[in-house]
Amino acid sequence: MIRKLYEQYKDVILYLFFGVCTTVANIVAYWVCAHVLGTGVMPATIVAWVLAVLFAYVTNRKWVFHSTASGKEEIIKEIVSFFSCRIGTGVVDWLMMFVLVSCLHLPDVPIKILSNVIVIILNYILSKFVIFKQQP
Repeated sequence: MIRKLYEQYKDVILYLFFGVCTTVANIVAYWVCAHVLGTGVMPATIVAWVLAVLFAYVTNRKWVFHSTASGKEEIIKEIVSFFSCRIGTGVVDWLMMFVLVSCLHLPDVPIKILSNVIVIILNYILSKFVIFKQQP
């Protein structure tokens, strides 16, 4: 029964696992940039986002959605689609950090965690139904 549930929800389970890994990478990179290197909220947010997106593309393509894109043209199309969608959700992250932390002076790390939860949900929907959708 557990195996059947795993097989049925394998993509979601793997996405959540790698989503947590991506979130941890994002938050750690943000914290290092903002608190250790002193780059400020927005530069730290952008650096953390770039690193997280690179990690997410590799893990989503290979282990979550099992991309069958092959050949230079298909892979470039997939990468452009992935990064375009991530830019959209990156804007959500950046706006939340700017408004809630830079403008309203709320604590940065809890807001970063909340922002990442929202972004993970949006990214799954976009990845499943737009970027790595199974071709009929």
